[in-house]
Amino acid sequence: MHVKKGDKVKVITGKDKGKEGVILAAFPKQERVLVEGVNIVKKHNKPNQLNPQGGIVSQEAAIHVSNVMLIDPKSGEPTRVGYKIEDGKKVRVAKKSGVVID
Repeated sequence: MHVKKGDKVKVITGKDKGKEGVILAAFPKQERVLVEGVNIVKKHNKPNQLNPQGGIVSQEAAIHVSNVMLIDPKSGEPTRVGYKIEDGKKVRVAKKSGVVID
């Protein structure tokens, strides 16, 4: 996956197109990410000991990783991600500016 937890991304397609947020969690096996403030869904909770009232809660749902682009740390615009070997380690590189991300 070209993004990981803690990266700032921009949504490039879907109902939340144009929104920016930080990745809260990444699920590589499902190729999905959880982005802060994006794809908000309503979840109905039954009353339980922790929440005796129950009710409807808004929370983020995962979106496909192909629908987000990494924000370039130098220019602040969405960029594609490349890879390069530096000192025997594979690092991510922003295609727009050439800045090493990791």
